[in-house]
Amino acid sequence: MTSLDLDPSEILERYNVKMEKAMTPDDAAAELYPKDDLIRPIAESIYEGEEDDTVEGLKKAIKAGKDPIALIDDALMVGMGVVTKLYDEGIIFLPNVMMSADAMLDGIDFCKSQAKEPPVSKGKIVCHVAEGDVHDIGKSIVSALLRANGFDVVDLGRDVPVDEVIEAVKKEKPMMVTGTALMTTTMYAFKAVNDRLLEAGIKVPFQCGGGAVNQDFVSTYELGVYGEEAADAPKMAEAILAGADLGKLKEQFHQH
Repeated sequence: MTSLDLDPSEILERYNVKMEKAMTPDDAAAELYPKDDLIRPIAESIYEGEEDDTVEGLKKAIKAGKDPIALIDDALMVGMGVVTKLYDEGIIFLPNVMMSADAMLDGIDFCKSQAKEPPVSKGKIVCHVAEGDVHDIGKSIVSALLRANGFDVVDLGRDVPVDEVIEAVKKEKPMMVTGTALMTTTMYAFKAVNDRLLEAGIKVPFQCGGGAVNQDFVSTYELGVYGEEAADAPKMAEAILAGADLGKLKEQFHQH
């Protein structure tokens, strides 16, 4: 049998190339949604970035007997999990993630408003974008994921002066500080924050991420813990709650 005898259409069918080419982001998301009839619409609305639909879905689920606070983990975080998975795989992009994060945060606020008792905060975290850097998408995702996981976030915004970061840490006494930097010219602000905190006798874990920094750079300062992905921030916070000290965090989240 020669190559001329092969039917190309059969090869395409056999290796599923047609299906791969035809699969849209919506199709990919549909394969990841939960099966529960009450939870699925909420996850869909998070993926679509529809705040109103998210709240409507939550209202129906609560009316059907679902616990408002449990829905944060069981529905909102599940929907956001679909979004972050597709983003990690390059199927959707940052604007989609930001719309979804907004819908998720609206959903969290609604769930908290419906709870008989407000959820107990797991701890406080100060988040900021490095001085001189105005790119705040990464910081916004980090903040959203931390809030979704039950942490109080003090969001200082973008292009935050080192002095302002230090003052916020002294005032708020957080369990962790996060910083993001996209421009390489701004990443040295992290070293300044590290040194100033040490001078003040404050040894709080300082989680750093963003396109400007890497493991090697963050390893050069004492308080620095490198977060390659936004989702590392809540994982680090949970690790601190579980008793991990700075040394353990550096070891646990070291990227080889």
